Amino acid sequence: MSETPFRVLRVDLASGRGETLAIEGRSRWAGGSGLAAMLLGRFGRLDRPWDDPEQPLVFAVGPLTGLYPLMSKTVCAFLSPRHGQAAESHGGGRSALALRLAGYDALVITGRAAQLSCLSLGTRHLALRDVHFLRGLDVQATGKILRRILPGAGHRSILRIGPAGEARAAMACINVDTYRHFGRLGAGAVMGAKNLKAIAVQGDGSPAIPAGKDYPRVFEEVYRLLTATDMMHKYHNLGTAENVAVLNALRALPFRNLKQTHDPGAAAISGEAFAERTLLRNAACAGCPVGCIHIGFVREKFMEPNQYLYRQVSYDHEPIFAVGAMLAVCDPFAALDLMEEAERAGLDVMSAGVALAWATEAFATGLLSERETLLPLAFGDARAYAQAIWHLARGQNDFYRLLASGVERAAAHYGGAEFACVLGQEMAGYATGEVFFVSQALGFRHSHLDSAGYAYDQRHEKPGVEDACRHLFAEEQGRCLLTSMAACLFARAVYTEERLAACLEAAGWGEIASRLPEIARRVQAERWRLRLKGGFTPEEVPFPRRFTEVETWKGPIDPAFLARLRAETARGIRRLAAQAEEDRAAGAAASGVDAPAAEG
Repeated sequence: MSETPFRVLRVDLASGRGETLAIEGRSRWAGGSGLAAMLLGRFGRLDRPWDDPEQPLVFAVGPLTGLYPLMSKTVCAFLSPRHGQAAESHGGGRSALALRLAGYDALVITGRAAQLSCLSLGTRHLALRDVHFLRGLDVQATGKILRRILPGAGHRSILRIGPAGEARAAMACINVDTYRHFGRLGAGAVMGAKNLKAIAVQGDGSPAIPAGKDYPRVFEEVYRLLTATDMMHKYHNLGTAENVAVLNALRALPFRNLKQTHDPGAAAISGEAFAERTLLRNAACAGCPVGCIHIGFVREKFMEPNQYLYRQVSYDHEPIFAVGAMLAVCDPFAALDLMEEAERAGLDVMSAGVALAWATEAFATGLLSERETLLPLAFGDARAYAQAIWHLARGQNDFYRLLASGVERAAAHYGGAEFACVLGQEMAGYATGEVFFVSQALGFRHSHLDSAGYAYDQRHEKPGVEDACRHLFAEEQGRCLLTSMAACLFARAVYTEERLAACLEAAGWGEIASRLPEIARRVQAERWRLRLKGGFTPEEVPFPRRFTEVETWKGPIDPAFLARLRAETARGIRRLAAQAEEDRAAGAAASGVDAPAAEG
């Protein structure tokens, strides 16, 4: 089975037609991140703008999708409107299982639809539907209408964008089944540029269950570790919102646009406070027994006495940090309101919150006025922020259009670059120290999940540059392996390399199982090759002054160490990209470049 070609559906939106391709390389790329990188390299035009109609939007799943718990992610690859280079985002919900049950390892979308459209696909149908009547509608209204008019139910996943995506805001996300997202680096803008409001995947096929006794035995072992041990209890109980109180105690929680790393008000928006006051229920992605999605409620009073409308909003650490701590909104219900506004608009909550935090400080220092912001912004003013979120999503004026393209661009125009909390993109919710700052700024996805520098900061009081670099690249490589399986990274303690090999063997993917270290190295290097080919210069990624002014429980940030670590990490990235170029040259010389063959 390991040499079975990938089955890839390629759809051209301009013609409304699709073809199924059989593409070799499963034992080299596995799936997920590996497959997405390979397809982006094959179909992408790295020398053209991100919104060129021929640029691909790729969705890929892994070899274990649908076979084991928490193999529940879909990897999305595209050229980012933030920097015009290769980017990757991960989403859950029902997307991975639906794509697998539709019979595909990946979906590649090229072209631009003539009118606002919805792409609907399954094992027996492919249709591009005119949905011009959805233009301007928010994510929730769009989902409600599409669930009524599209065929099928059950294992169906609906990916859609809001007004932010239609406006091509670089902070626009793709909403997946209401509570999950392809959140960062502007995947929603890519859909908007393709005139694609939604993608509906109907998983209407039947899964093939591996034969033999090994599969049920290995499945049972994985399921027991996930449900009958403490390995996943954090994610089910308080969820990642547990981090709020922990980071606040460590003086590592970004607060008020990172002017502080600790504030007494954080107690009111801790995971404990959200659970006690707002938690309604837990939910899970398809194929996950853990239930890490925490859904809170907010209520809106009607005119009639004692009549309320209850709205459900998912939360975790990052949204709480972004629209709670960063904006000094220290009421959980007010924070949920802001999360919902960003969700409905189709904005990445993290980028939106950090952007408004910068705008608030710029307003307070006189760099901005109401002429730009359209209303006064002040830390803690949740009502003003709710309106500003919609201005940001719609690009209400020149200021908001520029801000939606990235805080660094707005700061370059209006001033305030020194307090722009950007590490490649708007920062994540960890002010733990130099290693995290470098790991996000120079990470492939500019994500806190690229290599977990925040964890290294918390374990090492006096890190060395070489040791920190080894940690970052080794951690990144291990995560490339997991995301090539399309696994949820919350399960990384369960899915060790040894256990992944056992899972693959039991599922019939023996060749992949025997080559895991090689696959991980190849995927890591190829992603960096694509990124540098698009013009990424890791040595030039800036660190705004605010990051050198931070003080954590370990003391002040060391600017000299930060500079040395950035330089060494940049050199490591270039070595990986060069390795990938050598591998491609050697492979081409030995066997030529494989061309995709259409099944019919």
